[in-house]
Amino acid sequence: MNLILFEPAEIALPLPRTDRRAIHLLDVLHRQPGDTFDAGLIDGPRGKGTLVRIDADVLELAFAWTSQPAAPEPIVVILGLPRPQTARDVLRDATTLGVGALHFVRTARSDPNYATSRLWTTDEWRRHVVAGAEQAFDTRLPAVTHDRTLAAALSDIAAGTRRLALDNYEASQPLGRMRALAAPVCVALGPERGWADADRELLRQHAFEFVHLGSRVLRAETALVATLTLVRAQLGLL
Repeated sequence: MNLILFEPAEIALPLPRTDRRAIHLLDVLHRQPGDTFDAGLIDGPRGKGTLVRIDADVLELAFAWTSQPAAPEPIVVILGLPRPQTARDVLRDATTLGVGALHFVRTARSDPNYATSRLWTTDEWRRHVVAGAEQAFDTRLPAVTHDRTLAAALSDIAAGTRRLALDNYEASQPLGRMRALAAPVCVALGPERGWADADRELLRQHAFEFVHLGSRVLRAETALVATLTLVRAQLGLL
């Protein structure tokens, strides 16, 4: 963890020694009473934490906040709901790279069983997002949804957003050669079986441009990282 994040309700409470953050402080960072560490409030300020005291079962911590959170990232991702293990990678890596919102959607070719995974029926998904933010040394978490259709997600895109959809079959130009991208941007990537014709028609109706990442067929998590890297570079964020 480059930054140790806390929920606002946690900072006035002792931290159990069984908590992953306590284990990291003691066993990885080797902090002793009086030592400081980088800390942040989720969606709030960042600053320094101090390990005040080590008790048998808990750690006592104190915090001093020094910087306010950055503005939300100007990139929205819409992704056809993938298998749970892929979704875990996407949640972490998209948060680390920087997105303002991440919408996992049901499409014509999505497997409906993926939506009932423990990843989504518990708060596990949020843990992967927090891990991505800690890696990025950022307190801001993206908005995440996972229970909507593609049509519902498309209807919520803000006016004035540049809209790009990855597609190996109907795209006329590579994403890497596009110029003059301006924020905000929404990028849509299909499920692991790709877009169906009905999905493409919905995307056209919502003014999406089809682009590609070259001739190679990529895994969803690889395509997402490549897409975000190119978009962020063209927005001047890298």
